[in-house]
Amino acid sequence: MDMKEMFLQENVGGFDLLLRAFFGSLAITVLALDLVGPGILRWVLAIIAFAGLFSAIMRHCTPYSLIGFSTAKK
Repeated sequence: MDMKEMFLQENVGGFDLLLRAFFGSLAITVLALDLVGPGILRWVLAIIAFAGLFSAIMRHCTPYSLIGFSTAKK
């Protein structure tokens, strides 16, 4: 498997996809409503929001590719 195929192959699906989208949306909502004060927690929520929504939209998780794991139906 070459690098391009490894980083573009869909490997997120089902319940995992739902959780990523839910927690990403929840983190975006918390940040948008300014429910968290300035500090490290705001940055952690931003990373969770970005990673969760990006991996849900792309249906790809790079750590899953590196360990050879997939929750997507074949």
